[in-house]
Amino acid sequence: MKKSFLAALMALAFTAGAQNLGNNLGIVPAPVSVKSAKGHITINSETSIIADSMTHPAVKFLNDFLKKNGFSNVIVNASTMGKKPTDVKNAIVLQTKTSLNLPSEGYELKISESQVLISGHGAGLFYGLMTFLQMVNLEKKGVATVQCATINDAPRFGYRGLHLDVSRHFFPPDFIKKYLDLMAIYKLNYFHWHLTDDQGWRLEIKKYPNFTKNGATRAQTKVGNFSGNNTDLFDNTEYSGFYTQEEVKDIVAYAAERYINVVPEIEMPGHSMAGVTAYPVMSCDPNKKYKVGETWGVYTDVYCPSDTTFHILGDVMDEVMDMFPCKYVHIGGDECPKDAWKQSAFCQQLIKDSLLRDEAGLQSYFIRRMERHLNKTGHKIIGWDEILEGGLAPNATVMSWRGEEGGIAAAQLNHDVIMTPGSGGLYLDHAQSKSEEEPLSIGGFAPLSKTYSYNPVPATLTADQQKHIIGVQGNVWTEYMATPEKVEYMVAPRILALSEVAWTPQSGKDYNDFSANRVPHQLRILETKGYNYRVPEPMGIADTTLRGESFTFDIQPSVEGAAVHYTIDGFTPRETDMAVKNKLKVTVPKGKQIELKTIVTTPGGKRSNVVKTVLDNK
Repeated sequence: MKKSFLAALMALAFTAGAQNLGNNLGIVPAPVSVKSAKGHITINSETSIIADSMTHPAVKFLNDFLKKNGFSNVIVNASTMGKKPTDVKNAIVLQTKTSLNLPSEGYELKISESQVLISGHGAGLFYGLMTFLQMVNLEKKGVATVQCATINDAPRFGYRGLHLDVSRHFFPPDFIKKYLDLMAIYKLNYFHWHLTDDQGWRLEIKKYPNFTKNGATRAQTKVGNFSGNNTDLFDNTEYSGFYTQEEVKDIVAYAAERYINVVPEIEMPGHSMAGVTAYPVMSCDPNKKYKVGETWGVYTDVYCPSDTTFHILGDVMDEVMDMFPCKYVHIGGDECPKDAWKQSAFCQQLIKDSLLRDEAGLQSYFIRRMERHLNKTGHKIIGWDEILEGGLAPNATVMSWRGEEGGIAAAQLNHDVIMTPGSGGLYLDHAQSKSEEEPLSIGGFAPLSKTYSYNPVPATLTADQQKHIIGVQGNVWTEYMATPEKVEYMVAPRILALSEVAWTPQSGKDYNDFSANRVPHQLRILETKGYNYRVPEPMGIADTTLRGESFTFDIQPSVEGAAVHYTIDGFTPRETDMAVKNKLKVTVPKGKQIELKTIVTTPGGKRSNVVKTVLDNK
């Protein structure tokens, strides 16, 4: 098996070197409380490594970390020692048995010149270790230093989610694990796995093999966007892929070791073209020929709310629940056209017999029946905010994506809510800037600053209603992400902002510290270990027009260790052009206009978009 990406990031944590990383010491997400102190501790072969729970996942990660970085230290079980671990000098101590009154998932990290003490219960100890590893600096192989500090920390929200759509484009298990590794580093704890949609069914169901035999393959895929030239262009290439149940269980176990819950999504009643292609008997017209969706958007063929459909979907959910121990199962519920139901004599009779108001009521009927099936085994459903239409299922959690209105309405009805509105910068398939250099995306505009500034708790709710906002999630829809590299580009660096929205108290957020100190530091970490990301534009310069004769710019790279190159000759700057050293001074002759173009180039060869600043002395 390939070395885990999380282990790779752990190894890299040592390579950063001592720097001025701001009040939060370069840590993402920013902890609740950071009190830095003078001095540092040196970790070497003489350092004792002690744990009071040898089976805790944090112990395994620390052990792997030590081995990969040239340390011969062996982790010792605290119960075999003749004195208290906290009395040992030159030691790293991981303790779960602590008298500290820690919040859920909280931890305390105390670093003095003689000892590192990480205290936490369950996930708290793991998160404390993740913070510690972000602070470590490798001096040489087998020797490291860590700045002295005391950190007390716990998350703002219990649900801190990141979504991935694998229906539009399929991504192999190794990449899913890499995705989970990244989530773990930044303390995200719910992976929303969008497994079925119109464009492909990606999950093996052993009782119904046609779901993957006929539903996992589309004949071709739409190329480009819906507007402009070649709107009817397709690649004429078959596209397929699905996860076996054995692969799923392996991924779920891998996630659990990182304290990540995997929330499967089986879309219903809409976004079901792959499902009805596999089993036409689930449609409103079983005699019609169906095919897996080849383009994006919304399809009008949906599941028919018949006993046959509920029987099949009930069996599907039984297998899903066997694979996924998470208490939540996402059943979609969004963007369900009612055309087929309006034309179906069966559906119209069902509306009358069940005393439903209309087709919206029929959708609520559908969701309620599926909820009852899932509730029997103690599971809870999550649905997109459309499940509010026609009446909300009794125990449903609402994922509010069409703005905050659905979430507000659900919270006012005392239902739990996960905020994930595209309007809040949480749709990570939206463009990260308005530059023409951005790659093809679905549209929208969600720069890093917009994602960072989102507050998931609406002020319009009362204090009691606000308690129903249990978390926040970033969504990654992959219509225009065909490769893992593209997914990574769209996710990073916005995952850093998402993690801080989810973890850090609103009062503890500081975008200037985040963007100027911690993002550059974290992006260097990601690049060194081969993670793709969008390079932010240079700091201290902007796309604008400035008037005058003499200009002085203090331009800084947006990635630690990167350079800023510039031109004033009208050509696009490259790494072969002049680099900014200290402050850049430009003088514009009278009656002239100069285009100052700047770009960040990283040690790994990545580039930012070009910033064009017009200097006008006419």
